[in-house]
Amino acid sequence: MSVLSSIAIPPSLTRCSTSVAPPSANTPSFLLGQSKKSYKHQYSNIYFIRLRLLRECLEERAHKRWKNIAGNPVLVPRVLEVEKGQLCYVVGTVYMDMPLKPNVMEDIARDHSIPPPPPPSKFYSGDDNVMLEDESGRICLVGDRVNDARLVTGVIIGALGMETPGGEFEVVDLCYAGLAPQSSDTGKSDEDKMDVDDQADATVPDPSDEWIALISGLDIGSISPSDAQIQMLVEYLTGEGGDVDDQVSASQISRLIIAGDSLSSLSLTNGEPAITIEDKKARRYGYDATTFSPHPMLSLSSTLLDIASVMPIHLLPGESDPSGSILPQQPFPRAMFGEASRFPTLFCETNPTYLNIETNSDSKESSGSPRPSIKRSLLINSGQPLNDMFKYLPTPPNTRLSILESTLKWRHMAPTAPDTLWCHPYFAEDPFLIPTTPDLYIVGGQKKFKTKIVSDHQEESELRGKVITRCRIIMVPSFAQTGVLVLVNLRTLDVKCIDFSVVGMTGGGEAPVKIEDSRSGSPTLEETQSSLPQSSNSQEFM
Repeated sequence: MSVLSSIAIPPSLTRCSTSVAPPSANTPSFLLGQSKKSYKHQYSNIYFIRLRLLRECLEERAHKRWKNIAGNPVLVPRVLEVEKGQLCYVVGTVYMDMPLKPNVMEDIARDHSIPPPPPPSKFYSGDDNVMLEDESGRICLVGDRVNDARLVTGVIIGALGMETPGGEFEVVDLCYAGLAPQSSDTGKSDEDKMDVDDQADATVPDPSDEWIALISGLDIGSISPSDAQIQMLVEYLTGEGGDVDDQVSASQISRLIIAGDSLSSLSLTNGEPAITIEDKKARRYGYDATTFSPHPMLSLSSTLLDIASVMPIHLLPGESDPSGSILPQQPFPRAMFGEASRFPTLFCETNPTYLNIETNSDSKESSGSPRPSIKRSLLINSGQPLNDMFKYLPTPPNTRLSILESTLKWRHMAPTAPDTLWCHPYFAEDPFLIPTTPDLYIVGGQKKFKTKIVSDHQEESELRGKVITRCRIIMVPSFAQTGVLVLVNLRTLDVKCIDFSVVGMTGGGEAPVKIEDSRSGSPTLEETQSSLPQSSNSQEFM
């Protein structure tokens, strides 16, 4: 009897719940209706719309930045109207003239009997030229300030300088659009203060806080599958694995976001013959089991079915998924997922997508007192824009995290579209602009996990009489390669990682990426002590 009385009785757990609020009026939509499914328009319209929407903001910021400079620089409305020897500033679109960048004319002219060379991992080289263009034409930008700047094609900037005798524009300073204003309908209160990484007096999150789980790159169907990791992930999220502490931690997760690359890309191995025209015969019944296997799709559907029975799932398509290759990728057809499609908790989203997640107003603190409802805005994509911009810049000194931070200051999540990143030919809009700064900016399909709080200058915010704009950017790594699940506290925006990596079963049999504590970060949930998922509170993988 004494032995039985010493056994701890598990508490009665109830999963935290959140709801999806409708988007605001100025939130872009990435759904392509019948009116937008047209490819007769020129891609140049996107650049003109982008410049027109950001020009006024940039001209205003540039005037405030350079109005007290000696020489009284003036605004030149067109890039071809700059005068030699006159200090001035001009607003335009950056174009990177890069010899290593893919060129469709060269692809058409090459000898197709010879296999094409492999695409370079980087477009950057010492022969690159930076151009600034608008409706009137282009001018070449030179100077150390340009060489040190983090620029890619499609960014709207303001450049201060003067034209040289050689017809180039020597730049002494650059101006960006800066962080967009943050939405005022998030319901923030005194307790809803975003926790900054270097905040020394941060408080411990309340055990009743709502969390969301982020994952990317399940890569189901790859040559080296991560079935063991995925099974442990499902058991953790559903509360079927681990000890009591693990189950308490899992009960605080209100929903799961899968940021792309759920299925592996199809590729022929060296031993498989190429499919000929004779092989492409119409089949009246079924499919050819020698060239197609339904097992990856069935495995993904089974995984979604298990998780959707306990929490909502937001599923985004990615680069390797069976979806359109141009951005924005449209939602998966629900019929693809079999029994899982019957659950109303399965949401198929576009890539990119905006989400407004709201906590319940009837939630209570651990002390029992009621807590106000808050709303968090999320901007999510599966990583194609960041992976494409990474090819433009030398590394070091540039990193993926610094480039992702720059997209907020550029107010554009995919500036290289449509130059080197395929996108839909929009005619009267550019949905990739960031009109309002989100609370969470999530990017999947990355090699390592990293996160950072991005904020505007406190002095500028105080002068405008506004609350400081802050956004937490999160890079979600491939789960198949790292076994990392990212958790985010919706109240404080603290971040926590849980590691499901298995030695010999992660990244094609390689040792899993180790999590190192580089510095003390924001307070997180208690680390689980189970022998299943080992959690880590580190803020970045070095």
